[in-house]
Amino acid sequence: MSALSRVRPDEFTTAMLATVMLAFLLPCRGTSAGIFGDLAAAAIGLLFFLQGARLSRAAIVAGALHWRLHLVIFAATFVLFPVVGLALRPLSGTLLTPPLYLGLLFLCTLPSTVQDSVAFTSIAGGNVAAALCSASASSIFGIFLTPLLTGLVLDAHGAFSLNALRSIGLEMLLPFVAGQLLQPWIGSWVQARRRALSGVDRGSVLLVVYTVFSAATLSGIWHQLALGPLMALFAAAGSLLALMLAITALAARGLGFSREDQIAIVFCGSKKSLVTGIPMANLLFAGHALGLIVLPLMVFYQIQLMACAALARRYARAVRSPAIVTP
Repeated sequence: MSALSRVRPDEFTTAMLATVMLAFLLPCRGTSAGIFGDLAAAAIGLLFFLQGARLSRAAIVAGALHWRLHLVIFAATFVLFPVVGLALRPLSGTLLTPPLYLGLLFLCTLPSTVQDSVAFTSIAGGNVAAALCSASASSIFGIFLTPLLTGLVLDAHGAFSLNALRSIGLEMLLPFVAGQLLQPWIGSWVQARRRALSGVDRGSVLLVVYTVFSAATLSGIWHQLALGPLMALFAAAGSLLALMLAITALAARGLGFSREDQIAIVFCGSKKSLVTGIPMANLLFAGHALGLIVLPLMVFYQIQLMACAALARRYARAVRSPAIVTP
């Protein structure tokens, strides 16, 4: 693969950038803003309904069996990430604007991403079944844990209200439970059309991105974003990812996991879900500088794709070596 292909954005990121540009040039306002908001809410509900319908009961049972691996991944995702985010508090008001730091802290509370974790684990020759179970379980528990963690770590900033839990329950948890209840009847149909239905995942995110950044454009919030804080954000996001990759790799090796399990831990424990994060931010931070709050997640997502793609290829090249590759 050429050097250019290693750093260029993927198709989804390109679509997001195009959507942000559209919101900057042609933001939705007035009646159209209400229509797009309703469409985004419906798409989010459908997204979590399909996630519930995809996950089989067998996957849940299988996930529970490898409890040591999942415990390490959950500790990295929902404990270590928020702790590191809180440790970056001195950046707020200095290198980063307060909304950017809030966004960085929020991404630290998010669950792992399923599709990317499984794909990179497969490329690297890791335990794909464990990665699938762990990342899926992370997404499930994230529906509960992310709002609670967000309330805990952001309470001092006044950027979160527990009233947002009601919106999470109605627009995310309730559709997910409905999908899980109907899974025995529609699960096979949904799995057979997984590729076609993946457009729902990405389409819902793009709808939310458009409404969020339209509101940001109309409020004039982009005038608050200078080049210095933006560069600091890229540096902070890259450093955060590098730190988590190193910690998960060292912890997995030190705890005596097999090479395949180590790979699953590294890729599942170091990533954050954009598909879950942007809809949640839309519900949790209504009335705040939402465009700037979701920007750290979008930056982190692209960095994690490029870095983990390179790391997965490195693992794959070392497949015959007895030593684990250290990020």
